[in-house]
Amino acid sequence: MKKLLIALVALVPTLAFASGSSVHLESANIDLNDTESLQRGLDLFQHNCSGCHSTQYQRYIRVANDLDISLDDMRAKFMFDDDAKPGDLMENAIPEEAAAKWFGSTPPDLTLVARVRGEDWIYTYLKGFYKDENRPFGVNNIVFPSVGMPHVLEHLQGIPVKQEDGTLVSTGGSLNAEEYDQVVRDITGFLVYSGDPVKLERESLGWWVMGFLSIFFVLAYLLKKEYWRDVH
Repeated sequence: MKKLLIALVALVPTLAFASGSSVHLESANIDLNDTESLQRGLDLFQHNCSGCHSTQYQRYIRVANDLDISLDDMRAKFMFDDDAKPGDLMENAIPEEAAAKWFGSTPPDLTLVARVRGEDWIYTYLKGFYKDENRPFGVNNIVFPSVGMPHVLEHLQGIPVKQEDGTLVSTGGSLNAEEYDQVVRDITGFLVYSGDPVKLERESLGWWVMGFLSIFFVLAYLLKKEYWRDVH
């Protein structure tokens, strides 16, 4: 009983963290079979997010192979360090001390953010920035209040203004609402893939395992009937 109580106490912080914000989360509807979306997500992440955030538990060559990207294209489009090799980890170049000084804390690695927060959280977060002149970067976020980062996709979405009913209305971006939703979905999909790159392979293998167990069950049942036939 004592061990059970200790386990429950230890679990409470985890549940509280996982529950996240009370804001309604929009459904991301991520399809990991959509390779083109994942490729666009990689492109958007590398050119908008990787200056501060790394995915340092991923390797360039693994991403290239999984997303059907040639190594030449990976080097030319997504590897910004001339000395980087395909087998290197996808780290950012910003010094941690400088990042902490500029943003108040070091921007976190995002390799596993989808597994910690969930795809709907990321999707809603990237759509949740709004104008707030009281914040250092002039924006806040409905999912992550007092966020300590700028709205890096401002050039695409514009700066949303929070209305009295809580809705966000954005103007000044190069994309309309539907196009921006797709951009956010692409980035979210890439982060979902990064957090679990073998998910599709594991699910496919699971069907084979279930098939094997089903066949084995039938054989075992027939063997059992044959073995006990003379006894009964």
